[in-house]
Amino acid sequence: MRAFRCRVCDAGLFFENSVCVSCGTSLGFSRAERAIVPLDEKGRYVDAAGAVWHVCCNLGLSGCTWLASSRGGQCSACDLTRTRPADDDEVGMSQLQVAEAAKRHLVVELDTLGLPVVGKDEDEENGLAFDLLSSVDENVVIGHANGVVTIDLAESADDRREKVRVQLDEPYRTMLGHFRHEVGHYYDWQLVTEGPLRDRYRELFGDERADYQAEIDRHYAQGPPEDWPERFISRYATMHPFEDFAECFAHYLHICDTVDTAAEQGLLAVSPSAFSSVRDLVVGVWIPLSTALNQINRSMGKDDLYPFVIPAPVLDKLELVASVVPGSDAPGGGSDPVAGEVAGRADHAEDVRTAARAESRRRGFLRRRRG
Repeated sequence: MRAFRCRVCDAGLFFENSVCVSCGTSLGFSRAERAIVPLDEKGRYVDAAGAVWHVCCNLGLSGCTWLASSRGGQCSACDLTRTRPADDDEVGMSQLQVAEAAKRHLVVELDTLGLPVVGKDEDEENGLAFDLLSSVDENVVIGHANGVVTIDLAESADDRREKVRVQLDEPYRTMLGHFRHEVGHYYDWQLVTEGPLRDRYRELFGDERADYQAEIDRHYAQGPPEDWPERFISRYATMHPFEDFAECFAHYLHICDTVDTAAEQGLLAVSPSAFSSVRDLVVGVWIPLSTALNQINRSMGKDDLYPFVIPAPVLDKLELVASVVPGSDAPGGGSDPVAGEVAGRADHAEDVRTAARAESRRRGFLRRRRG
């Protein structure tokens, strides 16, 4: 996420700010400019082309600070939400704010990477939509089907989400993480085409035509293979090729966004867009950065910020994920995954050694904590 500053007083801003706490100027987020802009006394912003933008009608309901093209209308991010709690559902609406904030963060990142974000209102067959439902009163399964991402709003509560994380023995579980994973299924569905790309996909992730329910049942009955840390980013990724791709897609977003934020905040001298290879970004920047961030978290008595180890086969998978990202500023975006396979083999041994050292340090830390 980029660093934002007030155009009136130059004070630093957070992405969700609706008012500058320094000068009191009302603010809105312009998706077209990818910037937080000042509003006039009527809540309007006039862009360089003379177009008039208005505060999203959901500012009071879900805390949306984005600008809409019509007065009293929704912004383009809110338009992506197909189903949400009723306005008079106090519990549901309080949960919705957390989910909508994560969704807006996701949309900005997808825009930055050049990934297409087209709603169902524009393309019913291939568009993207979100059903934001609460499992407080009904059963909700987080997932993706034909462009519709379903999110359980109950997981906006830290205690509920943490309980599920512990029950499932997951190292990481956040609302933003859910959005990133599920949208990975959407882009798998939309962007992985037949031909050499599909062949390489099956070589890395496995045959996606394998019976999904049978593979899920097998996973929960038998667990992941013993050697999963050497080939997968997480236990969950071992269930089915679809889940492996979605997990790797989510981690691609984790890495790009965190490195971008670190660069914007002056912690790094280079941004993700400077790398034509995800492998170079991960090995050269992400591993040392995430290790440092983990150490900082431990200094505050918190769990690791990034409790994962990236083995060499996952680097190959990340390269394929990057190859379907069309943006020229995206690390590895639009690259040839087949050509990348040949180039990547030269670095394979060192990647394995790097991952093994990191895994050894991580396991040592976990043993100390459990003891």
